[in-house]
Amino acid sequence: MTAQLTQPMLPAEVPLHERDGRYLRHAIALADQARARGNRPFGAVIVAPDDTVLAEAWNANGETGDCTAHAETSAIRLASPRHSREALAQATLYSSGEPCVMCAGAIFWSAIGRVVYGIDAERLRVFRGERLDQRDAELSCRDVFNTSGHAIECIGPALIDEASASHHGAWKT
Repeated sequence: MTAQLTQPMLPAEVPLHERDGRYLRHAIALADQARARGNRPFGAVIVAPDDTVLAEAWNANGETGDCTAHAETSAIRLASPRHSREALAQATLYSSGEPCVMCAGAIFWSAIGRVVYGIDAERLRVFRGERLDQRDAELSCRDVFNTSGHAIECIGPALIDEASASHHGAWKT
C-alpha cells in the first residue's frame, strides 16, 4: 500500500450580502492602493451599522518601515481614539485578506464585533512562498477570536478571486 499525498483542504468561499460585498470590495481597492505605493497589498475599512465609515487604511509598512503598519491595525489606530468601544463593538471591519495574528489581537482589543475578509491565510501562503521574510504565524484569526470573552463574528473567505488579484506578482519569489 502506498501513501497518498493529499492537498490540504482550502476553506470554501462564503457568499456575501450586497452590503458586505460593497465594503469588502472597498477594502480590496485599498489593497490595490497599497500595492501601487510599494506596500504589501492589504486594505481594511471599518464601517458602522448605519454605513458610516469609521476608518480606512492600507498596509503601509513598505513606505513607513513600520512592521506593524498592517491595514487592519492602522484602521483601528485611526478609529479607536475617535469612537467608543461600544460603537466599535457594533462595527464591521472589512479586510482584503484574513487578519494575521497581530491584527486579530488588535481587533480583539478594539472590541470590534464583526470581521469580513477576502482571501484566506492558506491561499495567501501560496503567494508568499517560502521566503522567511514573507512568512506569517500559521494561526487563524478565528483561533484568536475564539479565545475572546466577547463575540467576534468572522465571515470569510469571500470574493476570493477579486481579493487574490491584488497579490498576483506582488510577492518576491
